[in-house]
Amino acid sequence: MSVYHCIASTQPLDAVVEVPGSKSLTNRALIASALADGTSILENALFAEDTYLMMEALRALGIAVTADERSCTVEITGCGGYIPESEGNLFCGNSGTTIRFLTALVALGNGRYQLDGVARMRKRPIGELGQALQALGTGIEYPADEGFPPIVVHAHGLRGGHVHFDSPRSSQMVSALLLAAPFASRDMMIEVAGDVPSVPFLKMTTAVMERFGVPVVEDNRQGPNGVFRFIVEAPRRYQPTSFSIEPDATNATYFLAAPAIAGGRVTVPGLTKRSFQGDIGFVDVLERMGCRVDREESGLTVSGTRAGERLRGIDVDLNDMPDTVPTLAVLAIFAATPTAIRNVANLRLKESDRLGALASELRKLGGAVDERSDGLVISPPKHVTPATIETYDDHRMAMSFALAGLKCPGLIINDPQCCDKTFPHFFERFEQMSAAQG
Repeated sequence: MSVYHCIASTQPLDAVVEVPGSKSLTNRALIASALADGTSILENALFAEDTYLMMEALRALGIAVTADERSCTVEITGCGGYIPESEGNLFCGNSGTTIRFLTALVALGNGRYQLDGVARMRKRPIGELGQALQALGTGIEYPADEGFPPIVVHAHGLRGGHVHFDSPRSSQMVSALLLAAPFASRDMMIEVAGDVPSVPFLKMTTAVMERFGVPVVEDNRQGPNGVFRFIVEAPRRYQPTSFSIEPDATNATYFLAAPAIAGGRVTVPGLTKRSFQGDIGFVDVLERMGCRVDREESGLTVSGTRAGERLRGIDVDLNDMPDTVPTLAVLAIFAATPTAIRNVANLRLKESDRLGALASELRKLGGAVDERSDGLVISPPKHVTPATIETYDDHRMAMSFALAGLKCPGLIINDPQCCDKTFPHFFERFEQMSAAQG
């Protein structure tokens, strides 16, 4: 296993960082393009493990996908809602969006499709999506554990109607059904009750659908007993389009958070307050901790705390943007006071058990961590101690702990290649940022 030796920053930062396209937007746009009537062009698409898996699976289903990695462009000739191949064995690695979105997509076909992934994928739930598809007339079976991959879809189209989710463990399951809904035989109403993680990702899904010509009627009442309702008229067709993918807001957090530790400022072009991505809200968290945020039409700039001031610990509910928890957790060990992160139980079902993994690795650096069922309370140490960080084959663990290396000489990160999942060459880009000093 390879290791990465972090390089500490000796001066305040002064960098402009170009962040690759959003994984979440790229995979949603790939699905919509694959189902569209005609040829779509995706610009600034992400080329990383999760999107490679999606593109290869679409090709295996008989859909024409031409990718130009140098220009970050993908051309897809859609199938008009008709899945060309009547069978397939689709490998989805450890990509939740890939396996869940494709499970709903192949339900539009006619035949047998099996979807599987790596060992960790077999511990990531998909049963709630399977139940919804069964209610719409799709045959579902689980060759191993009920409700978990591998999953076999016996497809003969979706009949539409009413579908109910009760506290789904991932919003991806709802997004998967939304993306396929226009091709049902009749209108579909998707109702989501109870606790709903990552709600902004549902809004991202409907925004992509509308960009491809299919409007979604939303009747969303929030609150402790709130119910989200989405109505999709069917049958409808996605229209081919040219779609420019925004920079990945989650991956941008590692750079935007850097001045909070190292001082100075960092700008990420292409992200604005009008972003489709809920994780853009992480800059509000940085403001609460004492950073300054400049929101311009061209991008976001974060500056560190004022001279003589330390980073403030905060108490925050991150249910709407749980993927930013590792970024905040690492910042927390450099704060002056404790930080409490709440309402993110679904992090235990990600690429790793992120709450357990973060607690273990933060303790190595000297932090006192109270690990709770749905969050963490992190008390910073007087001095951060260098250590060797395990990454659990989880890209977000590797990228977030790179932040600690800015002010912790001697920090080592195991298996840095796990970043290839969503951000190939992350550490090269991170070094370029830390070398750009004021």
